[in-house]
Amino acid sequence: MTDTVQTDEVAATPRPPIDPELVDRLMADAGEEAELLGPDGLLSGLTKAVMERALKAELTADLGYEAGDPAGHGSGNSRNGAYPKTVLTELGAVELAIPRDRNGRFEPRLVPKGTSRLAGFNERVISMYARGMTVRDIRAHIAEMYQVEISPDLISTITDAVLDELREWQMRPLDSVYPAIYLDAIVCKVRHDGAVRNKAAHIAIGVDAEGRKHVLGIWLETAEGAKFWLRVITELRNRGVEDVIFVCCDGLKGLPEAIEAVWPQASVQTCVVHLIRASLRFCSYKDRKAVVRDLKPIYKAVNVDEATLMFEAFEQTWGTKYPGIVRVWRDAWERFIPFLDYPPEIRTVIYTTNAIESLNYQLRKVTKTRGHFPTDEALLKLLYLAIRNLGRSDRFGDTSNASWNWRAALNQFEIFFPGRLRLA
Repeated sequence: MTDTVQTDEVAATPRPPIDPELVDRLMADAGEEAELLGPDGLLSGLTKAVMERALKAELTADLGYEAGDPAGHGSGNSRNGAYPKTVLTELGAVELAIPRDRNGRFEPRLVPKGTSRLAGFNERVISMYARGMTVRDIRAHIAEMYQVEISPDLISTITDAVLDELREWQMRPLDSVYPAIYLDAIVCKVRHDGAVRNKAAHIAIGVDAEGRKHVLGIWLETAEGAKFWLRVITELRNRGVEDVIFVCCDGLKGLPEAIEAVWPQASVQTCVVHLIRASLRFCSYKDRKAVVRDLKPIYKAVNVDEATLMFEAFEQTWGTKYPGIVRVWRDAWERFIPFLDYPPEIRTVIYTTNAIESLNYQLRKVTKTRGHFPTDEALLKLLYLAIRNLGRSDRFGDTSNASWNWRAALNQFEIFFPGRLRLA
């Protein structure tokens, strides 16, 4: 099957409201027990009638005269019946009678030759795919809801249509400066050279000067490492990011140096959430609540001196039982404390990668239903569609809103970093 029928021009034109009396007549003609949805439902029948009427109008415009009009005599072309065609729509399969002309010149715009799907059907399939449904689940759902059998290849064709969009999105220009960028990675399984391997999907989220969160890109590599992160950061620099005030990340060895090599003025902040998670690896389940409670005064301290005292108190309480937790915090201390120099408005923005942790949670939900992905491209496609889907719900993406009091934070950024945000 070939490309979908595009309906953007139609969608862009404001539609007049439907006459309620017309709706009443339709419902009265259909009867009280009429089925609304489904292949034999009222809406499918209405779709068929409207589309066939529009196709006839297209042919009339192409020929230049109405059916039965004497002006058509001697015109050199005329109507020549119709041929059947099944078109997949959001309501399911609709059987259409496509009019044709005797000379075979007529090319319908509503349902062009070689097409069998309307854009709404494609969007429905893409939406199910973006929510983590497998190809098998999508086929079963389409068959159950619309009594239409579609092939796995068709689903791949429909979803592959976003690959050009993905490449354009991945290479789009970025802002010259971001108050904060969060870096993290999730691990997924991908088939490579006949074997299933772990691949790390590296993800960057930027907070712009308006406090909006944007997913800046997705990059795949066999494992998360500082060298690959350096390539990612360099790409962000090449796409226009000249300065970042804070970069929030985990404690990966060599990553702070990679960040500072590209953005020398950036302050690298170790994520508190990562520190707590790393700490709990050493902790028995029964002590977790108490350990988390006693760690909280450290990252909630007023300043570095108070945080040091709270850390010493924690070490006295838990150091003997859990020396591994003490080591985690001691090793990360210099990269953990930078945010303690700033007021709560800035701390809220930089102290944790909760924003990217939340995104990763959503991405894991849509990838966990698959044992593995056949190619890197298949994984990237699903991750991008999931991110695009979240962006439309105002959580992530280019339309996302900040989850903190951004105006207050912005004023504090201007006090501590005057001119860095280059506000007009």
